[in-house]
Amino acid sequence: MAKSAPALNVENISVAYDGPDVIRDINISVKSGEVFGLMGLNGAGKTTLIKAILGLRTQSAGSIEIFGDHALKKAAKEQLAYLPERFEPPWFLTGMEFLKFSLDLYRQPFDKEFIIERARSVALDPDVLNKRVQTYSKGMRQKLGLLGTALTNCSLLILDEPMSGLDPLAR
Repeated sequence: MAKSAPALNVENISVAYDGPDVIRDINISVKSGEVFGLMGLNGAGKTTLIKAILGLRTQSAGSIEIFGDHALKKAAKEQLAYLPERFEPPWFLTGMEFLKFSLDLYRQPFDKEFIIERARSVALDPDVLNKRVQTYSKGMRQKLGLLGTALTNCSLLILDEPMSGLDPLAR
């Protein structure tokens, strides 16, 4: 990881879906510690760009780096956590089981008291963490996703429509 490298550097990215480019010549540089948001009309290509950054969509041109490493390299991916627009945690797990699973994936320690404190910070009742996710409302699932993403301790968080379904207090 290059210390002076941006957290995310997108240069001249173009992506096509069976035809002309959907996004063309996109350039973005996000510094470490900076918050950056994509805004635009439906169909403008925001999610397509995110998919390209994550390596889920092949770009027809350009390059993407995360902290100076090519975005598809393991070193880059280890620094990245992603919350999709339609977050659906495994319905058969409890919220706490989902968070433990997520923390295990990112080799982060499981500290139940810290998780309870962080749940309160996103206005998620800690008592629901002991219930199966299938009983959660959309907003509760979204809060669980935000919590799980933040707890990874990754240096770069990519959140697609993170406020979707959240109540005013959580926002």
